[in-house]
Amino acid sequence: MAAEVSGAADIFEQVLAAARALGVSEVEAIVAGGDHALTRFSNNAIHQNVAEHTRQLSVRAASEGRTARATTNRLDRDAIRGVVEQAIAITRLAEPDADLLPLAEPAPYQQCDRVWEATAHATPGDRARAVAQAIHAVEAAGQVAAGIYSTGLSTFSILNSRGVSASYSETMARFSITAMAADSSGWAKASACHHGDLNPLALAQAAARKAEMSHTPRELPPGRYTAILEPAAVLDLAGQMFGDFSATAIRDGRSFLNDRIGKQLFGGNITIHDDVRHPLQSGAPFDGEGVPRQRLTLVDGGVVRDIAYCRQAAALAGAAPTGHGYPLPNEYGEAPANIVIAGGNSSVDQMIASTERGILVTRLWYIREVDPYQKIFTGMTRDGTFLVEGGAVTAGVRNFRFNQGLMEMLSNVEALSPAVRASGEEAFDMVVPAMKVRDFNFTEVTRF
Repeated sequence: MAAEVSGAADIFEQVLAAARALGVSEVEAIVAGGDHALTRFSNNAIHQNVAEHTRQLSVRAASEGRTARATTNRLDRDAIRGVVEQAIAITRLAEPDADLLPLAEPAPYQQCDRVWEATAHATPGDRARAVAQAIHAVEAAGQVAAGIYSTGLSTFSILNSRGVSASYSETMARFSITAMAADSSGWAKASACHHGDLNPLALAQAAARKAEMSHTPRELPPGRYTAILEPAAVLDLAGQMFGDFSATAIRDGRSFLNDRIGKQLFGGNITIHDDVRHPLQSGAPFDGEGVPRQRLTLVDGGVVRDIAYCRQAAALAGAAPTGHGYPLPNEYGEAPANIVIAGGNSSVDQMIASTERGILVTRLWYIREVDPYQKIFTGMTRDGTFLVEGGAVTAGVRNFRFNQGLMEMLSNVEALSPAVRASGEEAFDMVVPAMKVRDFNFTEVTRF
């Protein structure tokens, strides 16, 4: 990482010199990049292995209440000077923003150590051996496997003319697999900063088991059922609301938290933090302006407490910034980025054993918002939906469409598993538990 920090500093010196030569002293640069590789497989065979090395420079100029940004993936001297010229030219054409603040001042932040050399340097052979084991497990069950295994290193540095110099690096590995049978499928996915924490074989076996258990699916009538949502399903649905925990969204009147902060919106067993330093989390400990991220208590015992503030939103509200702002300029302001939903002590097996009749859900997809203020969403179950009867899984069922409000759902949670790092339909990961939820609203059977 030291080499990346040094390289970013050298690039910024060129940015700063070019900006000053053009009469602009307020300038910010983001230098980001990495080395990423991916092995893709389908029809029980690896069919693609790709790798890329990326480096990108994004320059923001600020002058006379105006700001704008220009970006390039060329880092030679002429390209750096050119992108600075472009950022300044766009800035001078931009509309003034009366609320625009001067660039951020430097502030200390606590670094997070999330670089594993073995993950950064994982080879195609390393991934292929793991994928082969996974494929063999699915093939042995008479099914067909498809998925991806990726590994890589990402770097991110932000520097500005007021002295901010913040850098972060992390490695990340992701494994996702779908096991497909004649009339059913199963799925599993996981991510970790250290690829040694992943177990592709166990994930493949879990996906194959779901595909086997859900064969010849039964069709159940729509209605309200007790739902046991595995962590990926919790992430897929609950994860839709955190962009609303934003001071900018509240000021703009586009958050479901308008007039609801400090009120009991969820059940007393729901507590949610934003915590970049949680051991199962990932991501930079500072935001898009270099402001250190603070730990937030978003929900405490069902009551909404904290919201995220970027620097501009904090100044307008007379509050302190929380380090959750996006790089400027942007339309959205800020949002929590490291969600941790506190868990309980009930396993999924115990949830099943305590359920007389219900639906076990592996994951959700095609989720769309129906009512922004009531936070109602529709979507479908996928890749492993099961009937629970008499405390046991008795059959696979045809997938359902649902129409469910998040405030209602998180008020009806009867049991929580320990929280785990979960991956779902969305690109982001969270630390969440499985949930047993009463009266989950399944509205129709799907064709899929």
